[in-house]
Amino acid sequence: MNQLAIELNEILDASPAGSFLSSLGRRIFFPKGIIAQSAEAKKTAKINATLGMAFKGGKPLVLSSLLKQFSGLSPEELVIYAPTAGIEPFRKAWKTSLLKKNLSLKENDFFLPIVVPGITAGISYIADLFLDEGQVMLAADPSWDNYSLIFSERRGAKLKFIPLFNNAGGLNLAAFEKAINAEAASGMVRIILNFPQNPSGYTPLKTEADVLVSMIRESADKGTQVLVICDDAYFGLFYDDNIIKESLFGRFATLHEKVLAVKIDGPTKEDYVWGLRTAFISFGSRGMDENAYSALEKKCMGIIRSSVSCANTPAQNLALKTWEDPASTADKKSFYDLLYGRYRKVKQFIAENSAPADLEPLPFNSGYFMSFRCKGSGGAEKLRLGLLKKGIGTIALGEEYLRVTFAAIEEDDIPLVYKAIYETAAELS
Repeated sequence: MNQLAIELNEILDASPAGSFLSSLGRRIFFPKGIIAQSAEAKKTAKINATLGMAFKGGKPLVLSSLLKQFSGLSPEELVIYAPTAGIEPFRKAWKTSLLKKNLSLKENDFFLPIVVPGITAGISYIADLFLDEGQVMLAADPSWDNYSLIFSERRGAKLKFIPLFNNAGGLNLAAFEKAINAEAASGMVRIILNFPQNPSGYTPLKTEADVLVSMIRESADKGTQVLVICDDAYFGLFYDDNIIKESLFGRFATLHEKVLAVKIDGPTKEDYVWGLRTAFISFGSRGMDENAYSALEKKCMGIIRSSVSCANTPAQNLALKTWEDPASTADKKSFYDLLYGRYRKVKQFIAENSAPADLEPLPFNSGYFMSFRCKGSGGAEKLRLGLLKKGIGTIALGEEYLRVTFAAIEEDDIPLVYKAIYETAAELS
């Protein structure tokens, strides 16, 4: 094992992060190679012959045809490689925004967010760092299908699903408690929480969130090491007053010395910039100090360096400029109102129309989606194909769940779409 990896492991072994490091996580390190040497040269060298880029007159070469497509960016903001952990003003601006959006968070509760090329990549990198073959990751059922690809297929882990809802239409806290306690018997719990949830569009009530946090605290009090990953892709799209409006990361980051909280988020959905593929990983734990955070950052940088090298430079600068533009606030409010109107239209249809016997609308109160549980023969896939014949596209997740992205449907078309779903389900039953 490389000496740099050994040194990082020695630091992290005194923190909750050390106990979760995978075999890859223990081997990985950020080398004192091209990137580190280039950063050193940038500070002192008069002539810098390090990074693989071409310059003229101190400016990077850039195609004029490309530059005119990005008139708001300088050549440096457009084509120069970004630092491995991301452009520092971008990272700092996101941390500042997290503090504003999550009032329970304080400056020293979590480390400076690390930039990754999209939320999917962020989840994948955390799996690389903290998950080995055969280990268990807890997730909700229903769940985003990419979790299976990332945790099970890429890492060879066992993905154990927790029924998200109880028979009363609320969060199935009893099932969460049972699953957490079962894993705690091994001394470790790994769980990913996704609120607003994909595919159900559910965010816990404030009382439900309190119970979830208490479960994790009680498990840690008994000596269990807990890794809590908060997939906050749809953060901010909250439509009901009685649900939590902050990320649970804020609670977990300061909960206990044995709890390591990870937040994966970004402007992708929050700022409606899906194709920019830029996101953040944030770490928080009462059991970690600045030295441990720095070591974990280097581990994360090693994962980034060994895969994509760095996240997209223009995407980071474009996102940063949108945050600095006052027009973005008004645009986001307008977009929120648009989605909220569609959400209410779906709620109205479901309230006024009885679903067929084999179709159960799941609870939803946030995000982009809502889902149906399909109980009939053939299930969700059969219903999806039936709807496709009528010109309506939906997503079947296995045989049980049909996901509908109401965020993508014009408000006036919502009754038409949901009427077709009900009629098709009735025809197939």
